[in-house]
Amino acid sequence: MRPTFWIASYPKSGNTWFRLLLANLARDTPLAINDLRHDAGTASARPVFDEAIGFPSALLTHAECDRLRPRVYRALAAQASAPRFVKTHDAWTRTDAGEPLLGGPDAAAGAILIVRDPRDVVASLAHHMDRDIDWTIAFMADPASAFCGMTDRQHHQLRQQLLGWSGFHDGWMRQDVLPIHIVRYETLQADAMATFAAALRFAGVEASADAITRAVDFARFDRVQAQERATGFGEAPPQLQHGGFFRRGLAGSWHDELSAAQAARIVVAHGGTMARLGYGLGE
Repeated sequence: MRPTFWIASYPKSGNTWFRLLLANLARDTPLAINDLRHDAGTASARPVFDEAIGFPSALLTHAECDRLRPRVYRALAAQASAPRFVKTHDAWTRTDAGEPLLGGPDAAAGAILIVRDPRDVVASLAHHMDRDIDWTIAFMADPASAFCGMTDRQHHQLRQQLLGWSGFHDGWMRQDVLPIHIVRYETLQADAMATFAAALRFAGVEASADAITRAVDFARFDRVQAQERATGFGEAPPQLQHGGFFRRGLAGSWHDELSAAQAARIVVAHGGTMARLGYGLGE
């Protein structure tokens, strides 16, 4: 079995940027952003899941899908002919049968956990979900929060339980089933080459300094923004199909996007987890 590594992150924390770095690693020209889906899988992708189980998952409840997900991930890992990096926004949870949702050590060799200051996440997520800041602060504090979790419609992806910003990160850091390597968005922005190289070493991927340098250059934020303006981005939600998925990409932008009261609400809700991840509460 070739190793699978989860690229785990709370939404709008840098998962797509990291996947672009990976996808550009062996290239001589920048990857077209709309080809990204062919270079890295997504754990919640319904078509892949449906093909694996042999019938439409639309016939199943969220819980029934969850019971099958560990088996599917183990089977996909066993069939892999090359190392795999698979995106997930799923919190670390177990099914109602007690299995790790993501299949445990037979489905992956480890996880790269990408984290970002929740004060920066909130503005980006509000834009992504077409909601206001205050609603999004409440969403990020809700342990019952999920993507694609409604029961009155057919979502294009499987349900992803988020457990709130703190619950998401605490769960991944507390689990002892898989080794994890934490990548801070802010560190990746400050020194992309060294931070990316360290993540590759964790995953056992050999890459030259030149290859890493090219990947970092090809995945520059201004480059992918320009591509999105020219072609759109297929992974963007409908309201962002004509631009805006790659919005600002700045560390510390919360200073000019949140009020003092909004920033304080986030610290009250998530201060413990923020401190564990190295985010200064008074910054």
